[in-house]
Amino acid sequence: MKQVWIINHYAQEPDGAGGTRHFHLAKYLEACGWQATVIAASVELNSGRQRLDTDEAQRLERVGGVPFLWVRTPTYRGNGGGRMRNMLAFMRRVMLARTTRQLPRPDVVVGSSVHPFAAVAGAVLARRFNVPFVFEVRDLWPQTLVDMGRLRESSPVTWAMRKLELWLYRRAVRTVVLLPHAWKYIAPLGIPRERIVWIPNGVDLSLFPPSQPPVRDTSEPFTLMYLGAHGQANGLHTVLLAMKLLQERATVPAIRLRMVGDGALKPALIAQARQLGLRNVSFEPPVPKRGVPALAAQADAFVIAVLDLPNLYRYGISMNKLFDYLAAARPIVMASDASNNPVADAQAGPTVRADQPLQLADAIVQVATASPDERARMGRNGRRYVAHHHDFPQLSRRLAAVLDEVCAA
Repeated sequence: MKQVWIINHYAQEPDGAGGTRHFHLAKYLEACGWQATVIAASVELNSGRQRLDTDEAQRLERVGGVPFLWVRTPTYRGNGGGRMRNMLAFMRRVMLARTTRQLPRPDVVVGSSVHPFAAVAGAVLARRFNVPFVFEVRDLWPQTLVDMGRLRESSPVTWAMRKLELWLYRRAVRTVVLLPHAWKYIAPLGIPRERIVWIPNGVDLSLFPPSQPPVRDTSEPFTLMYLGAHGQANGLHTVLLAMKLLQERATVPAIRLRMVGDGALKPALIAQARQLGLRNVSFEPPVPKRGVPALAAQADAFVIAVLDLPNLYRYGISMNKLFDYLAAARPIVMASDASNNPVADAQAGPTVRADQPLQLADAIVQVATASPDERARMGRNGRRYVAHHHDFPQLSRRLAAVLDEVCAA
């Protein structure tokens, strides 16, 4: 069986909270003739949980049949210098020969860029073993940071990051992108279009048994749920403003929002809800990925939002939580101006403009007052859509085809 190393700083196991893309891809790659080992940092992204004991530099273990190599990184808080030190420590330690000595020799190395330094480690390892390097682009660094206002286009850091990303694109024999239109950003950099492959996020439908919408007690509030990261890009301030508008409307049915998850902005969001006097919003801790299907089944509908960043979202979106929502067979209210829209494509619920609380509130009411049959229809549409386009077994086959191709070449 051929071997692929997948280097993703923030890779997550199903017992943790967050995206498990590489666990699921690795799980189903085996049926395609590939054994994948996921190499990830020991510190969990949002919680700061340290997976390793104090005397461990690393640990190789099987999680649900998938080998994970946890590499020790320092703990940190927030998005400042501590996080940058964590990133650089991961890159440096992954590149040490002793770190990967216990692993089978790779036939391909995949470097995944939630940040680019993990991908740099992948490129270096691929060169060391004289095997193909595949660059997986999850976020367009530094473009994402520039568009979100966290970096200036003219800054030396941005210049250096652009040089680094170009080096990675040129080193890679294939670039796997999660955003459907990311090629429009990459190809003008001189990268041949045929070397860019779209493999979006997805869902393991075997974890989401088909379920009927709950029989609602009309004396209870309609349950809207947000299940995912509480970060800058998630547009949750707009969601809270929409819930304030709903709370002030005497003519609409009672609607409550359950916000489940964690992230850097969660304290600020809790403070905003308190300042707005929201009685229809509750904040709940994150749940392990394997607990998402049971929790999602408690929702009457989901809400998802992004910021109004047309320069960034012209390349599209591919959020983990969105495919969980669709798999749960519930209606979805979407606030987005991105160039793609899986909710609209699936006919799984209404979409409104980003950063428009009034439009979002109206769309939530539209779903809450729809007939049970109409909500069930939207839910079925969403599940059918992910089954056809985003089920992990088929996404793994697409990745296996890329790996087979670069090995043959």
